[in-house]
Amino acid sequence: MQYISYYQSPLGKLLLAADQTGITGAWFENQKYYARGLDAEHTEKETPVLNDAKRWLDLYFSGKEPDFMPPLHPSGTPFQREVWDILRQIPYGTTMTYGAIAKEIARRRGLARMSAQAAGSAVGHNPVSILIPCHRVVGSNGSLTGYAGGMERKIKLLALEKVKVEDYFIPKKGTAL
Repeated sequence: MQYISYYQSPLGKLLLAADQTGITGAWFENQKYYARGLDAEHTEKETPVLNDAKRWLDLYFSGKEPDFMPPLHPSGTPFQREVWDILRQIPYGTTMTYGAIAKEIARRRGLARMSAQAAGSAVGHNPVSILIPCHRVVGSNGSLTGYAGGMERKIKLLALEKVKVEDYFIPKKGTAL
């Protein structure tokens, strides 16, 4: 059974979802892949896990790095979960490239190389916005490529973490915008 609750962030309303294990989703209203993975049968109810996520988000949006993480339980393929694990290791206030994620996956699997596009697809399908920080992933050329929650939100999230967003650029065209 999944439970949902809403959180009003400075960047828009978030739908939060959790099961008995942890947070299964956090989606901005109208974002790409909104509520993907949310069970058709779910109940709106405050639970300890959802309350922990809201407390974490309160700290985060106040400009502080939260010193705890609510339990997370996103549903995805083994490859996606491996990529999301790497995302969780990107330190607050820093960025990582899709290529670096692909290299880390290749290293973990004992492969010579891994596709940055495959890593990018897994990053883009992250169902737990902000808590699993896919907004910290950038292109190797310094571009602020795609964010399911929208480029404006990605820039604001990075700026909140004191990342020098002026060091990056928004590409004029591309599939990840």
